[in-house]
Amino acid sequence: MKSKDTISIFQMILLFMTGIGLKNHVIAVPHLIKTAGRDAWISVVAMSILSLIWGLLILYIYKTMKGQHIRKWLEKNIGKLFTNILIVISGFYLLVMAAVTLKETIMWTNVSYLLSTPPLILTILFILPCMLAALTRLQTITITNFFFLLFVVIFGFFVSFTNMQFKDYSLLLPILENGPLPVVKAMIYQGTGMAELVFLLVLQHKFRSEFRYRHFLISVFILTGLTLGPLIGAIAEFGPTEAAMQRYPAYEEWGLARLGKYVEHVDFFSIYQWLAGAFIRITLILYTLRVLINKKSKKINLWIILSASVIVGTLVAFPIDERVFFNMLMHVLLPLTFWFFLGLSIFFGIIAFMNRRKKRGDNDVQET
Repeated sequence: MKSKDTISIFQMILLFMTGIGLKNHVIAVPHLIKTAGRDAWISVVAMSILSLIWGLLILYIYKTMKGQHIRKWLEKNIGKLFTNILIVISGFYLLVMAAVTLKETIMWTNVSYLLSTPPLILTILFILPCMLAALTRLQTITITNFFFLLFVVIFGFFVSFTNMQFKDYSLLLPILENGPLPVVKAMIYQGTGMAELVFLLVLQHKFRSEFRYRHFLISVFILTGLTLGPLIGAIAEFGPTEAAMQRYPAYEEWGLARLGKYVEHVDFFSIYQWLAGAFIRITLILYTLRVLINKKSKKINLWIILSASVIVGTLVAFPIDERVFFNMLMHVLLPLTFWFFLGLSIFFGIIAFMNRRKKRGDNDVQET
């Protein structure tokens, strides 16, 4: 039976556009450019094509689940013990993802516009609304996301078209000047965002209508565009060498934006974009954790989200040098995200295959 708190496929796509889009649009771009240089866009396109193949596995798992809650589906196929172990591991990784997003947001805030504000204060002020939003319904989150995303998209097109005067697309050439190896290495950074589409398997029991492959295709197309936009823009505006040295290329592009001769310094719009994306992303992660644990009691849900928020805040408050954090993201956390979600989807695929095989065997026995 479907829950009353359901969303449409269109709302789901918009939710992923904001939540996963922040990672593709902001977090992954500097690592892509640093690894592959001017050829980073090839890595994005190549990984997007591979994602379409991976999408067939996701659709296969989705059809096998038949609208069941993921926890019940897992308990039915691998037992409660292994289900609990898997949920604990997945839940911890979700908290790490939320902490990484918040840490990036706090670091950027301290560097760009609130230079003297203590990070602890910023962490508390930001995690509180995310915590409260995660305690609401999924419908509430998607409606909020719609209004946030509307202006995020408007501002995105604004900076893109405004900066056309500064773009030199010849800087994207020559192609593969350092060979294919850097392109292959950089693919994992685009893949780390695409792999998060596995979230739809956790939320699929909330869909009002059937999820189809074309919906996955649309999601991949949007997320690819969200990476290519700031990526190509940064290379065309600053060149591959300068862009590779920038910590936040998407934000630096706002520094060039102006309207005519007299209206400039409009980079405050980027603050709205980043904070809106981070809010939806962290809220979605906390809500997904709540769905995984699957408790109906409001008090238990409150303690789940409160405890998760405290853990995220503690991880963010842990002092770490920005350069060390960047290297940790590049060499550990982002690749680990890709392999974790890819491995999780393959594991789900094996369960789905065994489930269908078992049902066929049962049907054959009944017929005989």
